Amino acid sequence: MLYEVLVAKIHNAVVTERQLYYGGSITVDEEILERAGLFSYQRVTVVNLNNGARFDTFLIRGRRKSGEVVLNGPAARLGEVGDRIHILAYALADENELSSGRTKVVSLDEKNRIVGEETAKWV
Repeated sequence: MLYEVLVAKIHNAVVTERQLYYGGSITVDEEILERAGLFSYQRVTVVNLNNGARFDTFLIRGRRKSGEVVLNGPAARLGEVGDRIHILAYALADENELSSGRTKVVSLDEKNRIVGEETAKWV
């Protein structure tokens, strides 16, 4: 049996920009992606704490140390600059992987600077 598990979370990111006429996706500062163990074109779920929107999209690598978190394309209609969001990445794991698997959580401040990192066991 396969289980869908959270492998990474960017916690409390702040939307810095919206680009409606763009092909889609969410742009995130490269350093934040690396610290969370995420990569460009990886599918993620975005949860907007301000309006309750929840949507799937893919990641685009932003400029390193820029703090940018940009909603692109249709996602730009699901948030405003200044909204707080969580970015979640999932993976499939079999029963043998559950005991050794971990979730990486990277927490950000109001300027999207990394203020905390933690790793939690799945089981």
